[in-house]
This record gives sequence, structure tokens and C-alpha cells, in this order.
Amino acid sequence: MRPELAIDTRAIDAPAPPARRGVLLLFAGLLVAMLLASLNMTVMSAALPTIVGELDGNDQMYWVITSYILASTIGMPIYGKLGDLFGRKMLLIIAICIFTVGSVLGALSPNMLCLIIARVMQGLGAGGLIILSQATIADVVPARERGRYAGIMGAVFAVSSVAGPLLGGWLTEGPGWRWVFWMNLPLGVLAVVAAVAFLHPPKKIRLRRKIDILGMIVLGFATTGIVLIASWGGSQYAWTSPTIIGIAIGTVVAWSVFIAVERRAAEPVMPMSLFRQRNFNLTTAGGLFASIGMFGAISYMPTYLQMALGVTSSHAGLLMVPMMGTMLVCSITVGRLVSRTGHYKAMPIVGSLLLALSLFLLSTISLTTATWLICVYLGILGAGLGISIQILILIVQNTFPYSLVGTATAANNYFRQIGASLGAAAVGSLFASRLADLLVGKVPGDTADSTNGAKSLTPELVREFPDPVRDPIIESYNDALMPVFLFVSPLALLGAILLCFVIEKPLATTVEHDEPLEKTTEVLP
Repeated sequence: MRPELAIDTRAIDAPAPPARRGVLLLFAGLLVAMLLASLNMTVMSAALPTIVGELDGNDQMYWVITSYILASTIGMPIYGKLGDLFGRKMLLIIAICIFTVGSVLGALSPNMLCLIIARVMQGLGAGGLIILSQATIADVVPARERGRYAGIMGAVFAVSSVAGPLLGGWLTEGPGWRWVFWMNLPLGVLAVVAAVAFLHPPKKIRLRRKIDILGMIVLGFATTGIVLIASWGGSQYAWTSPTIIGIAIGTVVAWSVFIAVERRAAEPVMPMSLFRQRNFNLTTAGGLFASIGMFGAISYMPTYLQMALGVTSSHAGLLMVPMMGTMLVCSITVGRLVSRTGHYKAMPIVGSLLLALSLFLLSTISLTTATWLICVYLGILGAGLGISIQILILIVQNTFPYSLVGTATAANNYFRQIGASLGAAAVGSLFASRLADLLVGKVPGDTADSTNGAKSLTPELVREFPDPVRDPIIESYNDALMPVFLFVSPLALLGAILLCFVIEKPLATTVEHDEPLEKTTEVLP
């Protein structure tokens, strides 16, 4: 057996803290990358009814959103680990290019299958944009000061949550929904230029590090199984059907194999040691529960507003502004408050409680509810998200040493995205299933025949129907979606309870690269 050499990687991996101007330029570049990813989580929501109507895929609506989230979820821990091992700059550029290619494919999609494939490719790129941006700022900014940066990053998601639907609606009503994808090309070029110009990582000594390819593959199967169960269970297949039971068994097996693989891997994509940290487990669970409600609401509220209120897609985007405004203000304010005081425990608890309250209030909406009151409910939702989401990431990064920052950030975001996948898939699946049942007998036969049934219903088409036909349809949309929010609101409440047990550790005031030695093994030739 050949001898092994233990190499001290502290001097290899630790970047020197750049000057403040360099940090600001770096941060600007990272914001462009995050904007590219976050905008495309929401830009489809306003355009989606028109897209699926034109492509005859209303019954596959949830896959357009779920496929993007699923792909980005699988990619997150992979990018996080590879970034810790080999540096983040080249990975970020690769992720931008993958995302841009997916956008071109989406713009050229002739049918729903091609569109979903394009969204998968976009998601594979987006996972890297989000994780690498968050981990890179942790490389150069101490935890105590990171709150204000995290608040601004949270604000990017806030702006995207409304700018996305607005932009999607404007493009759909103007040049056409395909420009929802074409618009990513100039943004992608700008993001690449920013990465090349502003990201200046230290030179790295190339070491032979074994990539956990098997772990990545098994993780992909395990993640896909969870989303398929949430998407198909109770809608396309009964919960007790052989298909769902088979997928459930396969998912359990995949997770069991993944845990076994990770325990033996030299460089596990998701180290089991992460789960020995109490704060990591609690914040991960809290973020997962919050994401279920967040994406369930954000993904389908614009569609509901178009159908139920009879507004245009751009108007539906404007009605989401209260959510953006409160999320923007709360995210920046809370970030600055944490940087000034060093205290953070109460923030995610309050945020989760507000999220639970907003979901309950949304479930009470009826066709007679005043529009301003719906905006108030959305504002409460935005406040809850702005207060909590970015602080959870800060807690995780403050828990682990520098060498694990990217991996830990990616793992936390992975489970949050699992929640997003479950939220978008479960809410979308229940919504589509309930809508199909409620529309039976309410749409006259000649109308259903002329529009290929409910699959081809678009907001524009519904607005053209006479009142006796239109009213049952919009009543069905309301009755199909609103009660679903009541089902998921207890999860946000459970998240608040779990976060009460977080241990508030002092935030680091320096970027600490001198943690205990990490041993990297290289086989001598």
C-alpha cells in the first residue's frame, strides 16, 4: 500500500480579506448572479396561465415550476461541495452558462415537454448561482457584519418576487411569453462579466481530491422521489396505488443508500457531521417548513388573481407589490439590526409566526374579499419571509468553520429547496386535482369541447366567457386554491416552535480562516 500524505490546507484555501471597495464590487457581482436565479423562480408565475394554455398543458402546470426548483435543489449541495474543494469563480461562470442555455431552449420550446426540459436546465444552473453567491460573501465578510449583506441579498429575493410576475406579465401581454426566456440572455452576459471582473479568488494548489460522484447520483434519485410523491400522490395516482407505494419505497431505499455512501466518502457532498449540530438541524427544519408555505403561495397567487379577479397578468404582478415591499424593508432592517446588536434568535421565530398567520388569512379569501385586504395578507406574508429567511442562513454559517461554509450553506438551502419543491408540487397538485373535480358539470359541454376542456383555459379566454359560464369557473379556482393554504399553515407554526430551541452563539467579528487543520489526503505517485 502506498503511503498517504496529510496536507495542511489552511494556507491553500484561505483567501485574504479584500479591501472594502473590493468587497462592494464583489457583492455587486454576486447580486447580479442571485437576481438571475431568483427572478426566474417567479417570472413564470404571471406568464404561466398563458403558456400552458397555448401549449395545451394546464394539467402539467405545476411541472413548469416544480422542475426548475427540483433541478436547482439537486444542484445546490453539489455546487457547495465543489466550491469548497476547488474554488467558486469558475463554477459560478459554468452555472451562469448552463442557465443561459436553458433559457434559449425555453424560448424555442414547441411543446410542454421541451419547456419542462428547458426549465430543468435552468434549474441546474440556478442552484449554483444561489449557493456560490451566498458562500462567496461568507468568505470575505465576518458573521457580525454579514447581517447587512444578508439583508440586501434577501431584498433581491423580495424584488424578484414582484418584479418577476410584473415582468412576466408585461412580456406576455407585449412581445409574447417567449421573451420571458429571451430576457435572460443579456442578464446572463452581465453576470458572466461581473464574475470575471469582480471575483478574484486566491491561487489554489491543485490537489487530487476525490469527488463524491456516487453520492451526487444517489442524492438526485432520493430528491426526485420526494417530489414525485408530492406531485403525483392524490392527483394522477391514488396514495395507495402501486406507483406511489413503489416510489415511496424506492425513495426510502435511495436515502438509506445515500447515508451509507456519505459515511464512507472521502469528500462527502453532504457530510453527516453537519447533522450533529443542533442549530443546523433546527434552522434547516424551520427553513424547510417556511419554504413549503412560501412557494405554495408565491407560485400560484398570481394565477389565482388573474382568474378570480379578472385582472391582467401585469396587474396581478402589481397586486403582489405589498409582499415585496414588506419583505424588502424587513429584510434590510433586520439585517442591519443583527449587525448592530449581534442578537438574532428572535427574528426567525417572529417571521415564522407571521408566515403562519398570513397563510391562515389567505385561506379565508373568497370572491367577495376586498382587493386591499388581499394585499394586506400578502404584506404580512412578505414581512414574515423578510424577517426570517436570510437570518437562518447566517445562523448556519456562524455554526461551522470556514472549510465547511459552502457545504453547510448548500445543505441548508438544499432542504429549504426541498420545502419549496414540496410546497410548489403539493399545492400545485392539490390545486389542479381539486380544480378538475370542481369544474366537472360547471362548464357547459360545448364550451369545454371548444377549449379542449380545462387544460386550455387561459385568463384571457375566461374573461371572454359570458357570466353564466365565467362565474362557475372563477368560483372553482377560489374553492380549489384557498383551502390549501390552511393545510400548510401549521407547518410554519411548527417551524416557529422548533426555532425557539436555537442556541444563540456570538457572531464572529473577523473572517476566521485559522480553524483546526483540515486533513486532505493525496496519494504519492
